[in-house]
Amino acid sequence: MELVARFLSEPSAPRTMVIVWTVVMICVPIVRWVLGEGAERIGIATGVFAQVAAVVVAIWGSFGAFTVAVVVLVPLLGWTSEVIGWRTGFPFGKYSYTDVLQPQVAGVPVLIPLAWLMMMPPAWAVGYLVSPDRPVIAWLVAAAAFTAWDVYLDPQMVSWKFWKWEANGIYLGIPLSNYAGWFSVSFVITAIVAMIAGASAVMDARSAAGLVTIYAITWVLQFIGQFVFWKMRVAAVAGFVAMGLFIVAMIVAA
Repeated sequence: MELVARFLSEPSAPRTMVIVWTVVMICVPIVRWVLGEGAERIGIATGVFAQVAAVVVAIWGSFGAFTVAVVVLVPLLGWTSEVIGWRTGFPFGKYSYTDVLQPQVAGVPVLIPLAWLMMMPPAWAVGYLVSPDRPVIAWLVAAAAFTAWDVYLDPQMVSWKFWKWEANGIYLGIPLSNYAGWFSVSFVITAIVAMIAGASAVMDARSAAGLVTIYAITWVLQFIGQFVFWKMRVAAVAGFVAMGLFIVAMIVAA
């Protein structure tokens, strides 16, 4: 993608943060190899914080001081949906967190709402680039692009016993209600942030390059990690196809 190549070739604070985050993520399987099973949690936690930092630096170009509100709103709304979700089964389906990820607030690991923050703005950028002039379409694309990431994520997190589903679903034990829930909640959060910010597409070209780079790197690293290191090849291929559809959509829309 030309946008990604240009972003990586031009020195900037967002580029530096993306490079740091990428290095951290590459080190996750190395940490597990050196320290043994379970050590990947250290790498994942570090990677989440590094990606959040890269995302925050990137979105400052679009939101300025409103970035602070985004940093509060997205994790808060994500955490609220997770609390409701695991207690009621709506809208994701019946699941529960184990005690593996700590600390937790109201039964939800602190890293989980941060994960919403680290990937939702990159999904916003995907929506913006696919449909820059039609806000609602951009929100729908962003929600779908965010949900596509969970095609990678959920099977891996379940296999690492971070959370568990009450009943086996048809996709590697994950119920399809989970993806319907992800899509619905991420669409609502996107729309809320857009309306509060007064920015119809929730993104603009100033931040899109860095955020799309994060989305593309996540797409590639998740595939390599699951296919090569974690031996989760069905999830690797499914996630590669799911997120790859949005990479293709951005290329076609360019």
